[in-house]
Amino acid sequence: MKHSGILKIGFKLLVNDKSKFTALLIGITFAVFLMVQMTAMFSGILNRAYSTVSNVGASMWVMDPAVNTPGSPIPLPDYLLNAVRSMDGVSYAVPIFIGGAQVKLASGIYQGVSVVGLDDTSLFGRPELEQGNIQDIYADNAFFVVHDAEYSKLENPKIGTSFELNDHRGVIVGVAKVVANGLNGVPTLYTTYHRAIEYLPTTRFTISYVLVQPKSLQGIANIKKEVAKLGYVAFTKEEFNNRIADFYTYQTGIGTNILLMTVISFIVGLSISGQTFYTFILENLEKFGALKAIGAKGYELIYMILFMATVTALTGYGLGIGLVTLMISIARSRLPGYAAMITNWNLALAFGMVVLIAGISSYVAIRRVLKIEPFDIFRG
Repeated sequence: MKHSGILKIGFKLLVNDKSKFTALLIGITFAVFLMVQMTAMFSGILNRAYSTVSNVGASMWVMDPAVNTPGSPIPLPDYLLNAVRSMDGVSYAVPIFIGGAQVKLASGIYQGVSVVGLDDTSLFGRPELEQGNIQDIYADNAFFVVHDAEYSKLENPKIGTSFELNDHRGVIVGVAKVVANGLNGVPTLYTTYHRAIEYLPTTRFTISYVLVQPKSLQGIANIKKEVAKLGYVAFTKEEFNNRIADFYTYQTGIGTNILLMTVISFIVGLSISGQTFYTFILENLEKFGALKAIGAKGYELIYMILFMATVTALTGYGLGIGLVTLMISIARSRLPGYAAMITNWNLALAFGMVVLIAGISSYVAIRRVLKIEPFDIFRG
């Protein structure tokens, strides 16, 4: 490389001062750790907020315009289901019921649950079973229980376990698994639509959502238009997830708090690494002056400083990612309800922040180094 010599000198200057190099790494590592940890928690919360949409797997959801999250549906009139079924471009449409209840366990303890009522005919949106037979859902008082992080709250029920729900007897006939755990920390039970509305008190209308399968992607726009004429909205799975994300980001304190903590983490990392890097440059001014005296150009010193900042930033970034990954892995193994997850978006955001920290630190250092005059160094 053309500037390999000057870069080797910069690397030796950097790593030979072990205390300053360690301080720089600690600052950036700590900043990356906090930034990724905060955003990973938010990603985990959103992933669980999407859980109902992901687990049901419907291509389109018809709902009241005021609905923001799948766990808080506004009941729809029965005529809407028939109207959607008759629309051009609709392959089929089914109702689904989503509600909350208190169940009384065999031990006498009460536990809140989420109850999902599937269309009696198609059972569209049914979970994959670990134990039991799907046809058993039609038996008297039958329910499937989801084997997720909240499963133990129902005292680890098996097939045949009974409970009480609003003075009705319920029996576990299957144990299911789902794609994503729920957000609210309550176990989930699946049953048929008509059993759900029979067991749980409801309003005059009982349909939580109408699940739609369009005949083709081209028909989605027409379905949305026809549903809008009736005063309701139809969202694709991705659009519903975006609506959920917007709600948790802008209409609750979660997004604001996560953003604030991320900014604080960035400021902490910038202040520690920036101040330490600037101090490192000041303590080595005579060396930079000597390099200038023997013919090093200004742009070569700039390359040198950028290289030093890049090495430090990338090393701290790697250490921070490794540390947060280790912590999340340990937390997940010991706390099944722990929601944090690392995504490409988390990694990209942290990398961008680290580049910004390195850039600002380099800019301050470069300005100081370029003002050095070899005469002043040797005169001192």
